[in-house]
Amino acid sequence: MKRYAQFCPVAKAAELFCERWTPLIIRDLAWGSTRFSELQRGVPLMSPTLLSRRLKQLEAEGVVERRPQANRRGWTYHLTEAGREFIPLIDTLGVWGQRWTRRDLADNEMNLGLLLWSIERRAKANAFGKYPAVVRLAFTDLPAGQNIWWFVNQDGHCELCLDDPGFEVDLYLSCTLPDMIRIVRGDLPLKEALASERLEAIGTSAARRRLTAWLNLSPLTGVKSVHTR
Repeated sequence: MKRYAQFCPVAKAAELFCERWTPLIIRDLAWGSTRFSELQRGVPLMSPTLLSRRLKQLEAEGVVERRPQANRRGWTYHLTEAGREFIPLIDTLGVWGQRWTRRDLADNEMNLGLLLWSIERRAKANAFGKYPAVVRLAFTDLPAGQNIWWFVNQDGHCELCLDDPGFEVDLYLSCTLPDMIRIVRGDLPLKEALASERLEAIGTSAARRRLTAWLNLSPLTGVKSVHTR
């Protein structure tokens, strides 16, 4: 951890919070990720070794606590009281980013894995009722092997599948990767995407009506950008 060599409390907090990757780790912990594998999916460019080291640093600083998993090997990670006090900073950073940094997507920002993780993490699994439901998402601009994904929703949990899980599909979605990122990020409103057919949704009328509830997009999508034309 780099030091500013200042007694100022802003400097002391920045030494911890402004270290690369740390705000994203705290973001994902605040949003409900607890297992190491979940945290990895939220920072796909961060090596497992560095993530492990950073979690140990945050634990040593009293921001994160590690707990043994019940009935299985391994640990889960949780924000302490000190860590939870960072959550308003995360929220404020998100609002500022939505308002001031929106622009065309760069090639290296069109990350399929991060998009799928975002959808899976936020999806409201019980949006279709008490029965299991499957959403099939096809990307029209990606090659075979990367273009079709299934989200199985049951028992209050949404699980991403690369292979066909063998259940009847309730809702078929198709879209380009950039447009799906724009929808999740809030640059392309869901209603507009459906009306313009940039997102196609095929299924029963009941399943299509529940799409908004299932996606459960972040409240940040409602923050208006100053760059909106």
